[in-house]
Amino acid sequence: MKQDAFEQRHAAEWAALEQWLADRKPASAARPPPLPGEVRGGAIDTEAFPSAYRRLCQQLALARRRGYSALLLTRLEAIAHAGHQRLYRPTPPRWRTAVRFVAVDYPRLVRAHRGVMLVSALLFFGPLFGWMLALQFRPEWVYTVFSPAQIAQFEMMYDPAADRLGRESGSDLMMFGYYIMNNISIGFRTFASGLLAGLGSVIVLVMNGVVIGSVAGHLTAIGYGDPFWRFVAGHSGPELIAIVLAGGAGLQLGLALIAPGRKPRLKALSDAGWDGARLVLGVFLLLLFAAFVEAYWSSIASIPAIVKYTVGIALWTLIVGWLLLGGRRQVLAEGDAR
Repeated sequence: MKQDAFEQRHAAEWAALEQWLADRKPASAARPPPLPGEVRGGAIDTEAFPSAYRRLCQQLALARRRGYSALLLTRLEAIAHAGHQRLYRPTPPRWRTAVRFVAVDYPRLVRAHRGVMLVSALLFFGPLFGWMLALQFRPEWVYTVFSPAQIAQFEMMYDPAADRLGRESGSDLMMFGYYIMNNISIGFRTFASGLLAGLGSVIVLVMNGVVIGSVAGHLTAIGYGDPFWRFVAGHSGPELIAIVLAGGAGLQLGLALIAPGRKPRLKALSDAGWDGARLVLGVFLLLLFAAFVEAYWSSIASIPAIVKYTVGIALWTLIVGWLLLGGRRQVLAEGDAR
């Protein structure tokens, strides 16, 4: 085969491979690799790259054996060298992968499922704020949610005269362990109940919204709002946002069961389960942080209210900003539209 015919046959593939490698040229040696399966540079994607690289090496060997021009050999050798560096570069350290997941991949994953996340937020915060507002006008409705004994316990925990906020006794470490178990169980239940065609997640989200809204509304209505809001200000951001994220992951599971689209139902459920597992990992981190704040910060009654509220607002702002903006700079650098 003449060189002109050889170049004409493979020119498009070489150009696509060159473009793909150029799009992924790291700004520094420390830049992590892109997510698996992203499509870039024409017909080449991350999963197809190894086979494209092998074909390029075969074509380079043919060009050498047939004595094609030095200009063509130089081009093919440059592509092969860049491909070798890309394919066989060292695996990034695990800590760097973990940092990338938290800082970049996780918020992008949440935004990729923004539809179910918005529904989850409405199902949770709608009953929460609605019930809290209703109890300011109909305080007796709290007895439809809690027994008199439970209400008396809440009032004791948030008594303005108490030395501690939000709990009667217990060391910080003991309460940290209790909060972890309680928070994680709520998050896991919210996610896993999505397997009941999404209905389980809907029920858990609504009921949690009603319960939290009832506690907040009742304590505010009887004049115990100051200790209550000072207690929840710090940990409410990570805790409530985590519940919404768990609910969104559960709704995604249910959606895969009842509306798999063009995918087989089992495949749709498998994909939703994989995304859900990664979403729940972030939920676990948020709930772990919320438990730490609740045990070691929220219960301290001596801290002024303005400090408590400032910290609470800052945490809400940071978490929401992370979910909305995290990874966008890298997305733009990689040419992704998400």
